[in-house]
Amino acid sequence: MMSRARIGRAGVLVAVMALVLAGCSLLPPVKDETSGWSAEKLYQNAHEAMQSGNYTRAVKLFDTLEARYPYGRYAQQGILESAYSSWRDSEQATASAACDRFIQTYPNNPNVDYAYYLKGLIYFREDQGLFGYIYELDLSERDPKQMRQSFDAFKELVRKFPNSRYVEDAKERMRYLANGLGAYEVHVARYYYDRGAYIAAVNRAQASLINFPRTPSNSDALEIMVESYRKLGMPGLADDSKRILDKTFPDSPYVVGAPAKPWWKFW
Repeated sequence: MMSRARIGRAGVLVAVMALVLAGCSLLPPVKDETSGWSAEKLYQNAHEAMQSGNYTRAVKLFDTLEARYPYGRYAQQGILESAYSSWRDSEQATASAACDRFIQTYPNNPNVDYAYYLKGLIYFREDQGLFGYIYELDLSERDPKQMRQSFDAFKELVRKFPNSRYVEDAKERMRYLANGLGAYEVHVARYYYDRGAYIAAVNRAQASLINFPRTPSNSDALEIMVESYRKLGMPGLADDSKRILDKTFPDSPYVVGAPAKPWWKFW
């Protein structure tokens, strides 16, 4: 048998819960300001929020637009502007997903080239001027995942839409990214070389040459191959790599003997 005290406490709890629930039911419902808005009005308000820099509100309104009026003209444009707003709001994953959704859903839309371009921008990061380059991590020492994502998006844009107005800028950014990715491979190759993993060093140096030809780090890659082959007791391959280095980069510090340290490293 339950004691009277326990029965009493249970009764009090039930009463309190009933009062809480009753209180909740008396609260006025949260009003949706967009209730009854047309697709055009939703788009206009979202677009104005984006232009004023209120990206969080813009994304919310664009998402509402897409949910209520899917596949319409305003919804299509809204996906792109939602992606842009998410990017400016530092929501890279959300922005990239919106670009992918637009590309997959509207592959023949006249603005689909911009979706590829924007996807490239989302993961693109430039060095922040001279002092940013000196005092931040070198581009070649950063995690290359985002650089690759950006490069691949720009590459798809150039391949699929060679006449797009965004192509020239995309090519410039690709050159920048290729330099960074090639340097990253050399950075890893140097890491392996310094630890005596000479075969791994050769493989990463070769990857830099094959995947990112005609980039500034190619001379470094060849020099690592020369030294790695020498350490491995393969003088023939070392000599072959040295001949390529001498012929391709006659002004390289490794050929003329000048210091290889970047000019801004004063110590």
